[in-house]
Amino acid sequence: MESLSYSLPPMASTATQLDVKRRDADGSRAARRLRRSGRVPGILYGGGAEALSFDVDARELRLALAQSGAVLDLSIDGGKATPVVLKETQRNPVRGETVHVDLLRVRLDKAIHAVVPVELTSADTAPGVREGGVLEQITRELNVEALPTAIPEAIVHDVGELQIGDTVMLSAVSAPEGVTLLDDAEDIVLATLTAPRLQTEAETEIEAETEVVGEGGEAAEGEAASGEE
Repeated sequence: MESLSYSLPPMASTATQLDVKRRDADGSRAARRLRRSGRVPGILYGGGAEALSFDVDARELRLALAQSGAVLDLSIDGGKATPVVLKETQRNPVRGETVHVDLLRVRLDKAIHAVVPVELTSADTAPGVREGGVLEQITRELNVEALPTAIPEAIVHDVGELQIGDTVMLSAVSAPEGVTLLDDAEDIVLATLTAPRLQTEAETEIEAETEVVGEGGEAAEGEAASGEE
């Protein structure tokens, strides 16, 4: 079973073709030259074949990843296309542009493991949120198993009915057809809806002040009693 560590692009009914050129792995200096010329270096893994280094036009890569489904039809030097999925991308930490891409050969009839984001919907209409509660998303990614063409864009869960004090466990989530959730449904917390923080802090301060005043009152009464004696 292949395992992916990158959130896959949106699912679609047809794959997008991506044309790349085979390249020699000449080190970081050659990679920098490629980037300056508008191309992105990458590596193709898996499928029982050797790893293959390639480079691809940066704009074509960006468009392919934005428009594709989970699967890309990769053509190397104009050859026959082979199905691949995105395994990992490396981005420039300042500009955000892709500086390296890893692709993985897959079989369309064989399930793979992937990591997909969690999307919470209808949060603004939840009664607890309208009352000022704080919705906190605890888990943002889930591990799933599915055929490459069935990997979803995200695991979606409606939180429009949450009240203050509610907790959403993974067990409450329904996976899309053909998708298996791999995480422990009874242990994974997706989100919590807690009381407003300012209100909670104010109540804590009031309780603390009340305790201080009470202690002071008892001391005063004790002193008065001593004076009377």
